[in-house]
Amino acid sequence: MRGARQRAEALVQIARRDSQGWNFFVGLEGGLDVVSDSTAAKQPRHVFLESWAYVTDGHSGHFGCSGALELPEPLAHEVLERGIELSEAIDRFAGAVGIRDAQGAWGVLSRNLISRQEAFRIAVIAAFAPFYNRKMYQQSQAMARGGSL
Repeated sequence: MRGARQRAEALVQIARRDSQGWNFFVGLEGGLDVVSDSTAAKQPRHVFLESWAYVTDGHSGHFGCSGALELPEPLAHEVLERGIELSEAIDRFAGAVGIRDAQGAWGVLSRNLISRQEAFRIAVIAAFAPFYNRKMYQQSQAMARGGSL
C-alpha cells in the first residue's frame, strides 16, 4: 500500500513543480500479504499476491485492491525466506523469462485466467470509487460523525 501511495504522491509533486493541471494521480504496487493460520497444523501461513492502487486528486486519496491469489509454498519460500524478488522467483518457478512484463505472476498462477493487468484494473476501479460515487462516501462520512441518511 505504501508503495502505491508513494508513487501517486510523487506524481502530485511533479505536477505541482511543472504547473500541470492533472486531475488525478494513480500509483500502483504489487505485494504479498502473509496471513497466519494458527489452527492449521500442516500449513500455518498463507501468502497471497495482491495488486494495490492509490488514487488522489492532490487533496484526498483512496486505496483499492485486487483480489488475492495464494502463492504455492515453494514460491513463497523463495521470496520470503531466501529474499529473492518475486519477478525473479516466478521466472524460475515457471521456467520462463520476463514474466513480470507479460502476464505476471497473476497469469502464471491462474493459468492466464487473471492477468497482471486485470488485477491492477480492478484495484484502480476500486480506488476511484470514492471519486465516482462521491455521494455514497459522503453519506458514510456523515453517519460516522453522528449524522443520519
